Amino acid sequence: MPSKKSARLAALTVAAVCSAASAIVLTSPAHADTVRIHDIQGTTRISPYAGQKVTDVAGIVTGVRTYGSSRGFWIQDPTPDDNPATSEGVFVFTSSTPKVAVGDSVTVTGTVSEYVPGGTSTGNQSLTEITKPTVAVVSSGNAVPAATVIDAKSVPGEYTPAGDTAASNSINGLTLQPSKYALDYYESLEGMNVQVADTRVVTATDPYSELWVTVKPYEHRTHRGGTLYGSYDAQNTGRLQIQSLGSTADFPKANVGDTLTGSTAGPLDYNQFGGYTLVAGRLGTLKSGGLERETTKKQSRGELAVATYNVENLDPSDATFAAHASAIVNNLQSPDIVSLEEIQDNNGAKDDGTVDASETVNKLIDAIVAAGGPKYDWRSINPVNDQDGGEPGGNIRQVFLFNPERVSFTDRAGGDSTTAVGVTKVHGKAQLTVSPGRVDPADDAWKSSRKPLAGEFVFRGRTVFVIANHLNSKGGDQGLTSQYQPPVRSSETQRHAQATLVNAFVKSILDVQKNADVITLGDMNDFDFSDTTKILEGDGELWSAIKSLPKSERYTYDYQGNQQVLDQILISPSIRRGCDFDYDSVHINSEFNDQISDHDPQVLRFRP
Repeated sequence: MPSKKSARLAALTVAAVCSAASAIVLTSPAHADTVRIHDIQGTTRISPYAGQKVTDVAGIVTGVRTYGSSRGFWIQDPTPDDNPATSEGVFVFTSSTPKVAVGDSVTVTGTVSEYVPGGTSTGNQSLTEITKPTVAVVSSGNAVPAATVIDAKSVPGEYTPAGDTAASNSINGLTLQPSKYALDYYESLEGMNVQVADTRVVTATDPYSELWVTVKPYEHRTHRGGTLYGSYDAQNTGRLQIQSLGSTADFPKANVGDTLTGSTAGPLDYNQFGGYTLVAGRLGTLKSGGLERETTKKQSRGELAVATYNVENLDPSDATFAAHASAIVNNLQSPDIVSLEEIQDNNGAKDDGTVDASETVNKLIDAIVAAGGPKYDWRSINPVNDQDGGEPGGNIRQVFLFNPERVSFTDRAGGDSTTAVGVTKVHGKAQLTVSPGRVDPADDAWKSSRKPLAGEFVFRGRTVFVIANHLNSKGGDQGLTSQYQPPVRSSETQRHAQATLVNAFVKSILDVQKNADVITLGDMNDFDFSDTTKILEGDGELWSAIKSLPKSERYTYDYQGNQQVLDQILISPSIRRGCDFDYDSVHINSEFNDQISDHDPQVLRFRP
């Protein structure tokens, strides 16, 4: 995934200013006589009054947003109709700080707009708004319409209808069925005052003062309190994002498994970064679930421990070296080999042509020693400047750390950023032509993406081939709440091409030496059930070892309330058939609000 930090434009900016680039194309504006809010919202996602001016729309103010670029307020009709598909609330976009207060009875004259958070290219659903408003306050201090309760009983089990094939699979024009589909249910409450109660946190508080809860406590629950994303058909209908209309300083610092006790209530919004969001005027009280960071088992003398760890754009200016070192030494128990992803060059994001990362790596190695760990050695290949994607100027790459007291690296000269590593047969055994080397670096599959790093290690006289990966990110994919159903996962095309090359390279090793020990690991940016993983596994050349864990423990990342697999360690048949391996997804980051990376590291222990 793209970094959660880099994916956001600015803290607390939940939507951009309405613009032609982010609005659905509408018919020429017309004028409509006085209408009610439920008339404006209609029975589909697109207002029947879109593009028209409406006059004296009445409602009670239920929430006021005074920050960011989407300033405005929500109003709700206190006398609803009897149609469950029509929302009784709507957002009034003022662009400047509103001059109304919660409890004001108002009339609003303005133009109905369908605003697409993030722009139409995102595929997001639209948010019905009244724009360019003229507001009249009729009275103040009125009772706010009672909040609609969102709970396990009210949210349907099915997530979304299939899109209309005649409209590029869009669900925008479909009549809402709020009793059948969760997305339709949430849409039928768009802009209304809603509440949840005693909800469990399933994604920790992020730097933008938002978290995710579930109103379905038993829906695909993981053993540590999250909600598992186990297939493309398990979108988890009970997930809901929580933000606050209050001060960010007062927003709870929650971890997965904590509970927001009591009532959390406010208008139901829709934004670019997660879709339907309860913007709370009243927040529940945080109750800790007592979640603690995990520690894996120490490898025995005869076991080789191999780990993968995405350290999230680590560069010398970061303040996380001691924390990463402690994690490697104490939580991962000093693995013999560590594949690091997202190691940046010596001056980080400064784009001046620097590609060397020796300062970054050595600073981490020194921190590991200071934390009581071994003096790791390391191998890597510098990328061509600005050719491997990631943060511009950062030149992220994979790096092998290895403990020379336990394992040796076989150096074979000639590997560089543009030379492809090959496989030869020497005395009946497979051998890399260069070590370290990069897998097919000139292939178009690796354009603006990290190239795999292959290395040859020896442990207790046995050769082990390790291929470190960081495949194409999911950036550009449509979200689960997209107007297009099923969502388009455009990033898969490049990732599938990359997986094909990695599998072919592994196969070239096994064709020479059938019983070779091969480990392919890293941030695969895709799920254990994905086609990317199936391509990597091929016809049995590899197997994703995270599948040896119980399903409730198969996750390395937590995104929008879904715990999921992005980081994997895949093993060749000689390792798998021995059944003498242990796998551990060591949960030290993804579930915590004070994470030092957004990924959890993975560890494989086996006897070569």
